[in-house]
Amino acid sequence: MAERAPGPDGLAVVDKPAGWTSHDVVAKSRGLLGTRKVGHAGTLDPDATGVLLLGVGKGTRLLRFLSPLGKAYVGEMVLGTATTTLDAAGEVTATYDMTAVTLDDARRVAAERFTGDILQVPPMVSALKVGGRRLHELAREGIEVEREARPVTIRSLEVEATDEPGVFRLRVDCTSGTYIRSLAADIGAALGGGAHLRNLRRTSVGPFRLDDAVPLAGLDPERLLPLADAVRHLPAARVGDDLAAAVALGKVLERDALGLAGDGPWSVIGPDDALLAVYEPFRGTTAKPSVVLVSA
Repeated sequence: MAERAPGPDGLAVVDKPAGWTSHDVVAKSRGLLGTRKVGHAGTLDPDATGVLLLGVGKGTRLLRFLSPLGKAYVGEMVLGTATTTLDAAGEVTATYDMTAVTLDDARRVAAERFTGDILQVPPMVSALKVGGRRLHELAREGIEVEREARPVTIRSLEVEATDEPGVFRLRVDCTSGTYIRSLAADIGAALGGGAHLRNLRRTSVGPFRLDDAVPLAGLDPERLLPLADAVRHLPAARVGDDLAAAVALGKVLERDALGLAGDGPWSVIGPDDALLAVYEPFRGTTAKPSVVLVSA
């Protein structure tokens, strides 16, 4: 029996369409790319659109370095209506007269209470696990559990007017794990009523932006970024043939020999500009591979 040809390796930056779960995108991508080895970093809500990173082939082993990257979003905060899911997909739970709230009011509250380091309670309809079960699974069964507030950082939060009264556009730059639905709902509560989020779009994940993204329908192996691009946010060490052979064997190496500086992790690039491995700090002045992508 002939050996199956190896599948593609790399990173796909996809512009996720509305109405698809992140898992749906992975399943569709497996067919488009001809490989089962596809995973994603950073779940997007089904109604949200925008940047979703897919590791393909060996790229799945790099997803751990992509998930913690900061994110940027744009979405619309609709004042006066609270929902079960904190977004437009949920059922209305309460309505409020917030016609007196001005753009200046929203900007003031956003700046004073929701910029910088904040605590945020994850929504019940989310992929976060509590007691081994995802919150959205419990929510579908009508079960609500206590969720601990978690620290997140809102690096910047801009509030803009729209053509629709009572609807403000939010532009958010934040750390990984921030729920923009919760942010909109919390701002609404702080303004004396309630709010929900609609038309959420992720505009970037770390250095990967919408300009880098391809529509899901247009994804094919030719549109994959090289493995080295998947970790372009990491400081890189370039090595010659001798050290490349040692890296391929997974050897622990002196940081000075690799030319490593800082706290790591570091990408290690070979003479042909291919990604060989990702190294992390080890004992003393050494570094060890956390991922090796070449074989000796």
